[in-house]
Amino acid sequence: MENSEPAAKTSKGIASTRKIVVLRWGHRPQRDVRLTTHVALTARALGASGFILSDTVDQKIKETVEKVNRNWGGEFLFEMGKPWKTAVKDWKIQGGIVVHLTAYGENLQASDALKRIRSLKKDILILVGSQKVPKEFYSEEVSDFNVAVGNQPHSECAALAVFLDRFFEGKELTKVFGNAKIAIVPQKRGKKTRVEC
Repeated sequence: MENSEPAAKTSKGIASTRKIVVLRWGHRPQRDVRLTTHVALTARALGASGFILSDTVDQKIKETVEKVNRNWGGEFLFEMGKPWKTAVKDWKIQGGIVVHLTAYGENLQASDALKRIRSLKKDILILVGSQKVPKEFYSEEVSDFNVAVGNQPHSECAALAVFLDRFFEGKELTKVFGNAKIAIVPQKRGKKTRVEC
């Protein structure tokens, strides 16, 4: 997927034109609302440019993410209801690659998977599941990379956070979100925010 949009700059002037979108599969509205919301907010805060809630519609999550965008700034695509197979197919047609985060994949630390992903210089769709994913996720037709953030069971939210932090080498932590109404003032103790104009 080609991206002709201007690069988003962090407070240190670091820019990236690569688009990274997270696709969440298997969301169960009766039990996954909080965790799926956290996956979306983690994606937003740690440098992804969008989120797809595939195969289902959950208006509550959409409203939460849109409210965060309005108050805390930045541009963050939120899409829902699109079948995962269609999302993956469209992404690949537009030239992007697909990274499936799974405990069964190549270990992020022990392999050169991250180096190979970066070297392609393509937009990235990251697949994360909330339950046992379809076996097709592991196939070459779907994922270009199966990557494990440790080969032990743990949270998909944690895997996404570690992957994005490693991918951006920590630079996403100083990203400035434009059009914010509220901003946190970092300090050693207490809580302080300021109103942005």
